[in-house]
Amino acid sequence: MAPPLNSIISRLHLKQLRLLIALADHGSLQSAAKQVSLTQPGASKALQEIETTFGTALFNRTNRGLEPNEIGHCVIRYARLIHTDLAHLREEIVGIMRGHGGRVSVGVIMGAVPRVTDAVSALIAQHSEMSVEIVEDTSAALLNLIDTGRLDLAVCRTTISQTPSLYDSVKLQDETLAVIANVNHPLYTPERITLRELADYRWVVYRANMPMRMLLEREFREAEIRFPSNLLETTSAFATLSLLQGNPSFVALVSIDVAQFFTRHGITRILPLTLSSRSEPYELVTRKGAPASPGAKLLIEKLLNPTSDVDAAALR
Repeated sequence: MAPPLNSIISRLHLKQLRLLIALADHGSLQSAAKQVSLTQPGASKALQEIETTFGTALFNRTNRGLEPNEIGHCVIRYARLIHTDLAHLREEIVGIMRGHGGRVSVGVIMGAVPRVTDAVSALIAQHSEMSVEIVEDTSAALLNLIDTGRLDLAVCRTTISQTPSLYDSVKLQDETLAVIANVNHPLYTPERITLRELADYRWVVYRANMPMRMLLEREFREAEIRFPSNLLETTSAFATLSLLQGNPSFVALVSIDVAQFFTRHGITRILPLTLSSRSEPYELVTRKGAPASPGAKLLIEKLLNPTSDVDAAALR
């Protein structure tokens, strides 16, 4: 049985977490002890105290050294997260003391990447010492990261959540979709083409039950065309681009912002296909009731007002 949380909090020390990380990195008590400035007997005692705290062994003792067991891998993963969070805490404190906002972590779904990167670029232009982490993933994954405090904010959709009331959200922009292809796609023409003409080509799409995928399925259904069965599924903009570059006959459904970015750089073409369905808008999402850091406030302002030149002092 796992020990109570209060027991873990009162008995676990940061230096012990450093020892766990060192043990995972080296697999040797002697090397780990040296890294965290402990004697080998001191490190052995500290490991015993850690395992007593969690009420179970965390490592298997083998002739190759110490190897984390399943619970050990779990504890080490969280030890690394805590260590990273403390590093981020320090960055943010330094940033606040220097008056530039510190650090901010933002999540984004593929279609909104251009909007977010434009906002980040504008932010960095005004606050060059700001540290920014950008995580691209699905709405479900990003909301989970917001739940656990791993992200300050995200540009995604709360409609996919069973508990949207857990979030504060603001509509950011409507999403218009486009079909893109390699510049040498055999069907490319400046004239209008139909969905039926594209039905037999290989599609790069989001996986099932995601808003953009469901919209495409609805388009096929309303046109009374069988939905393609041989699909390439990805949520990655880079994977989509790489597939189109390597396969001139492939087509992909993306947001118009992503489509225009790729096309503007001569990487893909936007096919002249008119879609009747509309996608759900992007939202700027934060955890309900959670205070925003100075860095998060600055980025939120850039996302909501892309042309504004709000100074950090105005947000404090």
